[in-house]
Amino acid sequence: MEKYLEVERSIIKKYRKEIWRRFITAVNRYQLIQEGDKIAVCISGGKDSMLLAKCMQELQRHGKFHFDIEFLVMDPGYNKINRQLIEENAAYLNIPIKIFETQIFDIVAGVDESPCYLCARMRRGYLYNEAQKLGCNKIALGHHFDDVIETILMSMFYGAEIKTMMPKLHSTNFKGMELIRPMYMVREADIIAWARYNELKFIQCACRFTENCVLGDNGGNSKRQEMKSLIKKLRQTSPYIDLNIFNSVHNVNLETVIGYRDKNGVHSFLDNYDE
Repeated sequence: MEKYLEVERSIIKKYRKEIWRRFITAVNRYQLIQEGDKIAVCISGGKDSMLLAKCMQELQRHGKFHFDIEFLVMDPGYNKINRQLIEENAAYLNIPIKIFETQIFDIVAGVDESPCYLCARMRRGYLYNEAQKLGCNKIALGHHFDDVIETILMSMFYGAEIKTMMPKLHSTNFKGMELIRPMYMVREADIIAWARYNELKFIQCACRFTENCVLGDNGGNSKRQEMKSLIKKLRQTSPYIDLNIFNSVHNVNLETVIGYRDKNGVHSFLDNYDE
């Protein structure tokens, strides 16, 4: 059996409960894919996006409705080792990638304030643009369950607001385009376990300014890493702490919220307090 077939089999057999079932649940729960979609699966070269690509291939083959896929890789200025690893892994896993090049790393190198924010915005824009050129109406990103709960905590602790990473979003700058996150309910620990089981090595961080984290499962001293450590510590008290955080944004009790904002403006509990 070809190695990529063994990898595919592991997703729907050995990791059926941990990965495949949660992937399918997210697709259905949040209505991420519809008949006739053409989706650009955006691959960074890390474990999350590579697993997303394999899950999307499996869903396309055995799903209940038809949709098309393009596997899109943007090279923002990778070093040769990272670029080569992405290409080798794609070939090894039978993922027919399309690579396009940008100069994002060169542009961001001259920015002193919030270079990571600018880089992320530019990358998203380039991906939308390239996907639209290919006739796609959606881009799929590999953000997972842990990304979601870390975002919730970072927003509370450092943004002074309650906000989450949405499972899907309409693009504000690219008409008719939508972003989806099919890995929304898949835990990072299970992705790591899947990669190790199949003896797969992916790039951990391809940023030119953090070259010290080329390979591995963890790394970095960012606010997100801080949240990872905090959640890990909290799990020692309650093994359900991360799931409770995740479910909390699905179960907001507006009767006990002091204030909130939406497209119509800012609202306070005092607005209707005496009614």
